[in-house]
Parts: sequence; structure tokens; C-alpha cells
Amino acid sequence: MSAHGGTKAVVAALLANLGIAVTKFVAFFLTGASSMLAEGVHSVADSGNQALLLLGGKKARRAADEEHPFGYGRERYVYAFIVSIVLFTVGGLFALYEAWHKWEDPHPITEWKWVPIAVLLAAIVMESTSFRTAVRESNPARGQQSWPSFIRTAKSPELPVVLLEDFGALVGLTLALGGVGLTLVTGDGRWDAAGTACIGVLLVLIAVVLAVETKSLLLGESATRENVDAIRTALVGEGVASVIHLKTLHLGPEELLVAAKIEVTATADAASIARAIDAAEARVRTAVPIARVIYLEPDLRRAEPVAEAPPART
Repeated sequence: MSAHGGTKAVVAALLANLGIAVTKFVAFFLTGASSMLAEGVHSVADSGNQALLLLGGKKARRAADEEHPFGYGRERYVYAFIVSIVLFTVGGLFALYEAWHKWEDPHPITEWKWVPIAVLLAAIVMESTSFRTAVRESNPARGQQSWPSFIRTAKSPELPVVLLEDFGALVGLTLALGGVGLTLVTGDGRWDAAGTACIGVLLVLIAVVLAVETKSLLLGESATRENVDAIRTALVGEGVASVIHLKTLHLGPEELLVAAKIEVTATADAASIARAIDAAEARVRTAVPIARVIYLEPDLRRAEPVAEAPPART
């Protein structure tokens, strides 16, 4: 997945959320609808999250140094994890608190009654544009995967984060529209509170999914199965008879560490082994371009020890 595609989706989401947040807060001040306040805070949280993703992408591009010899690629994972925390606290928990407060003191919408409806419909249009951009930028990397599989296995955090945020925003807007609409029809403010509570639960669930996925990336994930198979195949060639064992680790979304023990012949001299290693590294980088850090250890394949037969019973 290209960083350019992720950045484009993040910028589109940021611009959409800034515009949506302003309109939601205007509607809240005019009507006092709690779901509009919850949605306004949600949009502010999303805007901050997109700014964090852009900041993480910028910091991740720093060159490796003595203190961080493998570079700063994982900063993108750190900031994506912070996004999940912000979404949980600022978005989800605030909405649940506001829902409880409104349920305890419900009141109908009496002024500017149709302003929230107009604002929510406009927000759905803007959010749909952002969501469509995220889907379009994700499709090349997603390939034939299902969307849940793509969210679970993607190594670049930006697109999955924006996809989940935009999807959650669209569902949240629909819930807010239902809550506000029923409040206008029935005059019972508890419908507004119920819509706000549903928004809070939705944001908490999305935040938990993001936290689980980014935690896995922070701990260090291996390459995809396709890339592992390609690396294993590329290692075998001139001077390399087989791969004894292979380990991979993502140093960042577009940088992969490869460590392998390779089988060489017992009669090979140091010069031929060195040539074989250089050739193997070149083949791996051609097959999987993100494999930028490669460590190969030459060894001899030893026969597996034969287990001793149990003593015969007498």
C-alpha cells in the first residue's frame, strides 16, 4: 500500500470532518439536540485523529540514526494507536455521557426544528465523499480480500483507520438522524438521547477494533504469507540449496526485515558463499521490494536425529 494513497485519504477525511464539525456545532447551538453535540465532538475527534496520522507519517520518514538504526517507520503505528485512544475517550465516552445526561433531563427540540435534519443530510453527503475516497485508495492494496480481512491484515495503518472512522461516521449520522427525527415527530427528547447512546457504543466498538489491530502492528508483525512465500522462493538459487528457516518483521508499513539461515554446500569456499549471499539478496529485493534489511546466515543442513526405538517388552 502506498503512503501517497493513505495520505490522500487522510487529507480528504480531514477536510470533510472540519466542515462537518462546524455545521454540527451550529445546529447544536440553535436546537440544543444532544446527538448534534455528540456528533460535533465526534467530528472534532476525527479531525484530530487525521492530524495525528499525518504527523505520524511525517515523523516516520526520518532517516535512521545511531539510536534507532532501523529507522522510525513504526511511528505510524504509534500514532494510529493514539487515534484509537482518542476515538474511545473523546468520541465514545463523551457521547455516552451526553446520552445519560439527556436521558435524565429530556427536552424536545422547539426552535429551528429542521436545522439538524438539513445539517445531518449535508454531513452524510460530505462524509460519503470522504468514505468513497478511502475506498478508492484502498482497493489496489485490498485486491481480492474482503473488507474485514483487509482491515485485519493491512500493514499501513492510515487507510484502515480512515475507513473505519468514515464508516462509523456514516452510521453515526444515520443514528443521529433517526434520533432527531423521532424527537421532532414525538416531542420526546429521549429519542435524541437514545440516538446519542447508540453513537457512543458504535465509537467505542470501532476504537476497540483499531486498538487491537494497531497493538498487533506495534508488537511486530511478519510479512504477508504471499511475501514470505516469494522470499523463500527467491532465496533458493545459485549457491543456495534451500532455506533452513526464515523470519520476517515489518519495521514499518513499507520496510521489511528478513533474517534467514540458508543451506550451502559443504565444499563451498568463503568467496563463493559471499557471492551466493549477494545474489540471494538481490533476488529477494527484486521479488519483494519492501525487503530492505536482509541478514543471511550460511549453514549446512544436518540430518534430523533419529528417535531411539523404545525397549522391547519381555
